[in-house]
Amino acid sequence: MSNPTTPTPASDRPAPQAETNPGDTPRESTRKPRRMWDSRSLALISVFAAFIAASALVPGIPVGGFGVPITLQTLAIMLTGLVLGGGRAAAAVGLYLVLAFAGLPIFSGGRAGLQVMAGGSAGYIVGFVLAAFLVGVAAEQIIRRLPAKRRGLWFFLAAAVVSVFASHLPGVLGMMVNLKLSWQAAFAADLVFYPGDLLKDAVAAVAAVAVHRAFPDVLVRRVK
Repeated sequence: MSNPTTPTPASDRPAPQAETNPGDTPRESTRKPRRMWDSRSLALISVFAAFIAASALVPGIPVGGFGVPITLQTLAIMLTGLVLGGGRAAAAVGLYLVLAFAGLPIFSGGRAGLQVMAGGSAGYIVGFVLAAFLVGVAAEQIIRRLPAKRRGLWFFLAAAVVSVFASHLPGVLGMMVNLKLSWQAAFAADLVFYPGDLLKDAVAAVAAVAVHRAFPDVLVRRVK
């Protein structure tokens, strides 16, 4: 016979149950899903998509014989990235491209539709989203790490570097594919855009500093 006073081993004891009230619900069920962007971000994305479209409607300066004019779009793309940050800038450019491919005449020269991807500008158009995203990511780091008085130079350097790798390089590749140019010929055709792009990068950097000074939470609150 077993001794009723013998203690039960700890391993055989039932695990203690947490006390709950009838009205309590699990924390997981009350946690609300977080939205990727709030209404303010969506509004900014729409405004900057319209800004990019407007910049494309300003008559470009034709250069060379390959149908790739000098336009204000590079300025608009860089300013969008420097102000909105990577994700929202890419969304703004993506919205602009969707509308243009759908038929709105908001590409340079009033062009529209997917047929523009058969021309010499195709590589530059492909680079729009990547350039906006990369310079936006750089802007987030600059805003996070540097005081306001030092941001202008770094905005410019970020825009200049991104322009080379995310705009000019795809542009050269696009001319090689669509226009059947050699690497040397496509590179030479692209060189004419460098002085203007550097000037536009500088203007975008100055404008971005002014925007962040006037609206200090437009990007800072998203990266803190």
